[in-house]
Amino acid sequence: MPEAARSLALPAFFEFNAPAHWRAVDFISDLHLCEGMPATFAAWERHLRETPADAVFILGDLFEVWVGDDARHRPFERRCVDALAQAASHRQLAFMVGNRDFLVGRSLLLEAGLMGLPDPTRFCAWGQNLLLTHGDALCLDDAPYQAFRTEVRSAAWQQAFLARPLAERLAIAAQMRQASAARWQMDSSAAADVDAAEAVRWMHAMGAAEMVHGHTHRPGSQVLAPGFKRHVLSDWDLDTAQRAEVLRLSRRGFERLPPAGL
Repeated sequence: MPEAARSLALPAFFEFNAPAHWRAVDFISDLHLCEGMPATFAAWERHLRETPADAVFILGDLFEVWVGDDARHRPFERRCVDALAQAASHRQLAFMVGNRDFLVGRSLLLEAGLMGLPDPTRFCAWGQNLLLTHGDALCLDDAPYQAFRTEVRSAAWQQAFLARPLAERLAIAAQMRQASAARWQMDSSAAADVDAAEAVRWMHAMGAAEMVHGHTHRPGSQVLAPGFKRHVLSDWDLDTAQRAEVLRLSRRGFERLPPAGL
């Protein structure tokens, strides 16, 4: 595809300046919390409670699925909201929607004590700027997903979907997840990575030399171009695997750590 066709319109970005007294910030994403993953939920809840970081920034896909804020009254979702609200009384919590939980709205943010982060956000701390994004918008090679993303992020689609009864929305979401899983089984290469050139273009426009993102489930750090580096967050699965990682930023730089208590 020609470069001009691949490029997106540069997004508007929100800027967050970390308070001067902060010592460390934890970045996590892709926990895919659900009732069937109790060990993952327990590790996440413990980390929120015990981390020494001043803030935890959740960069999308906290939930396996989120079909609207009225779901927060269901038993498992209620436990998640309570865990967030308790942690928010001790440290800053920030949340950016992902491809699984893009329907998180104002009601959940307020009740859980979360600061909403637009995607992308420029994060400024200790003399450096970071680009924060979930990452899915930059996976340009996955054309079917990008078309789907454009559709479901539209106000018209969301208004129509949220007007349906909760049980119907949950059933539709389950069907979508089954279709996605089937696609993955047929072609594991369907999970595209972020487009490096587009990511660098965003970083350059935002004056950020480093980017932190999730979505791809390929944790690690990589130089995308001279002077531009990305840090990919780990997904969490402590029920069917032993995989969970926190990316912590302090004045010393980045370090990858297990969740508190593990």
